[in-house]
Parts: sequence; C-alpha cells; structure tokens
Amino acid sequence: MRIGIVGSGAMAAALGHRWVRAGHTVLLGGRDPGRAAVTAEAIGARAGTPADVVAGAEAVLLAVPSAVAAEVAGLLPAGVTVLDPTNPVTHGIGVLTLPPGTAAARLIATAAPHAHVVKAFHLFPADTWAGTEPVPATVALCGDDPAALRTAETLVRAAGATPAVFGGLDRARQLEEVAGFVIGLAFGGHDPRAAVPGR
Repeated sequence: MRIGIVGSGAMAAALGHRWVRAGHTVLLGGRDPGRAAVTAEAIGARAGTPADVVAGAEAVLLAVPSAVAAEVAGLLPAGVTVLDPTNPVTHGIGVLTLPPGTAAARLIATAAPHAHVVKAFHLFPADTWAGTEPVPATVALCGDDPAALRTAETLVRAAGATPAVFGGLDRARQLEEVAGFVIGLAFGGHDPRAAVPGR
C-alpha cells in the first residue's frame, strides 16, 4: 500500500517505521522540510511536501496537531482513506477544546468531503509504536466507509496491534472524550487501566 504521512514527529516516525517494515511504501512530509527529510531517512521512507505525500496515496495519516488537521485536510485527494489520530484536548488536563457535539474527525471530514476519515491510533502515545514487536493493544476505529475501515484495520495489524471497529464517524466524539479521560488520569498520576473494569 502507498501511505502518505503528514507530520514528522514521534507518531509519524513510529507508525511509519512499522509500516515500512511491513512492506508498505511510505512517503512523509511536514511543515519543516529538513525535519521531515531526517525522519523519513531514519525510518526508510521517502520525503516530500505534504501535497506530494498525499498525492496518489491509498491511505494518509494526519500526524499533526489537532488544531491544524482540518486545514491540512484540504490537501487530501478524493477517495483516500484518512487516519485521524488527533486529540483535541488541553495538554495535561484532557478537557476537549471543541464545542459539545463536535469532533475533530468530523471537522476533518467536513474539510475533505470526498475523502474517507477513520478515527484511529488516538488513544496510545507514540512510544507505544516505537519498537518492532507486536503491541498488546486494541485500536478502536470509527468511520462511515466500509472500505476505508478495512484499510484502517489492515494498517493497525501491520503496526502489530488488533483493530476493533467501534461504529460510524458519529461516534468519533465519544472516542475523543475517552482520550481526554485517559490523558487526564495519566497526567494526574493515575493508571488509566485501573479505572476501567477488566473482563
């Protein structure tokens, strides 16, 4: 699969490296061309501008701050699967910064109405994906397009984790609220896993 990654930070590098190792073609671009080139070389990807890396991509990871994700979405071509790992929350607190009833994934979908947005990879920090071994994690997904969800499931498995389709994009707000809950507990010194009942 040809995967475009917009962003050159830790999440972009970690997931990009796993996808390269899984045999996918990864192109990476960000606002800082120099940093993007260094990151791309380190993981075995190719570098380009954000517009370059999304052109012709079958899937795009928007590994950018939530505040600019919808703006970047204007670059997305029609029909592409878009993975949204962003969290529109206040750093260290976990309170959502969007009005009630709004989700970052929905804003991206509105900005790129001909693309297929899937909320994915937003609950685990970048260092979860930094290694090469399988990850004992379930990645919740939500999206409206069945083919895009299948693509997202493939990429979750290629990253070494287990996908779980949670529903349509109307549930993205719920997933983003869960991220705020987890972040708030973690920054408060609590283990979020202890706050969720086990089997």
